[in-house]
Amino acid sequence: MIQPAIKSPAEFNVLYPQQSVLPNGVPLNILNVGDKEIIRIDFVFEAGRWQQQQLLQAVFTNRMLREGTASMTAAQIAEQLDFYGAWLDLSVSACHAFITLYSLSKYLQPTLDVLESMLKDPIFPDKELGIIVATNLQQYYIGLKKTDVLARKAFLKALYGDHHPYGRSAEEEDYRVITASSLQTFFNEFYHSKNCSIFIAGKVTTVCVEMITSRFGESPFGRTTEKVSAKDYNPETAQEKSFFIEQPEALQSSVRMGMLTLPCTHPDFLKMRVLTTIFGGYFGSRLMSNIREEKGYTYGINAGIAPYPQDTMLLISAETAPEYVRPLIAEVYHEIDRLQQELVSEKELSMVKNYMIGELCRNYENSFSWLDAWVYAYTLNLPKTHFIDTFRTIKEINAEEIREMARRYLCQDTLKEVVSGKKMS
Repeated sequence: MIQPAIKSPAEFNVLYPQQSVLPNGVPLNILNVGDKEIIRIDFVFEAGRWQQQQLLQAVFTNRMLREGTASMTAAQIAEQLDFYGAWLDLSVSACHAFITLYSLSKYLQPTLDVLESMLKDPIFPDKELGIIVATNLQQYYIGLKKTDVLARKAFLKALYGDHHPYGRSAEEEDYRVITASSLQTFFNEFYHSKNCSIFIAGKVTTVCVEMITSRFGESPFGRTTEKVSAKDYNPETAQEKSFFIEQPEALQSSVRMGMLTLPCTHPDFLKMRVLTTIFGGYFGSRLMSNIREEKGYTYGINAGIAPYPQDTMLLISAETAPEYVRPLIAEVYHEIDRLQQELVSEKELSMVKNYMIGELCRNYENSFSWLDAWVYAYTLNLPKTHFIDTFRTIKEINAEEIREMARRYLCQDTLKEVVSGKKMS
């Protein structure tokens, strides 16, 4: 049997949203694609961890939106959405809060009624808040015994410092001082029409747009009409290189290595993504081939870059037996040396390019996945050309550029090492 030749696509088709601004100033982005009678609507507010004055304020404000409004109880909200076959997702990122609604087109009006009540008249009831805080506090206690949780917290603190929104971690007392009043204050300040963008995908009809516009686009909504200026926070990266958090009973140790790297608006950022994929971004990567397949130090190790609006973090993650921690870290540096000294072979580079282009095509194959892509681009202030630029960078990058990226940006002296687990003698 002869294996068919791999054929890489010559171009990448991007599904661009139709953009407009509603009468009250809210940006509206529409991806009108698909023949299924289903609509997805995303409300995006600049109301994440970056904006909060108190730890946990952003995530609990977002989570409590479905727990009661001036006209509906939590049970009524859940029953109404369930009755009409709708699904609601609430989440918070570094700088944004997201309210995502999936609705059948024929039931869009009643589900929008629920959403409107949640976004305009939440009441943050004390009973429901107490239950949610207690549940999250139990998860916090469980996390204190997990090496991966402790390593992640220590890693972020090492990179950003205690005073940065990304470096601070909530402690027990932070859960106990959360109040309905503090959540209402955060909601009033950040959940309003001047701080909102709307994204719609699916079979979007004129009637659908009119229904959304009548509720959220004709006049200002929210308790204020002034957008709060974003504060500036500078990372306070620790001077120390290595950190250890002891967990005497742990069977495995969690290893986290990394550093701050290029912001996603930097000209070399997309090339850095290719380099990171070769290094540790897929199953056949350098780290996996060496540390998992050849050495057997771990079941899995990966490297990736996590972009934030302000900067980007390079993170290497692995779980291993305590006796393999130091050898594993040594092999990470060995693979960095190889990338800095040797040219990637044409065979390996071709394989990585095919993998990344395949992932690009698989990840963006329908209107909902493209909506995810454009929300991602919006939250990171990426240009409209980002996805075409990504495709072209993957196609055109060569081995010499990859080695230059490794020499310029994979600085071994800058890498932080965080280990949580059993101490070895």
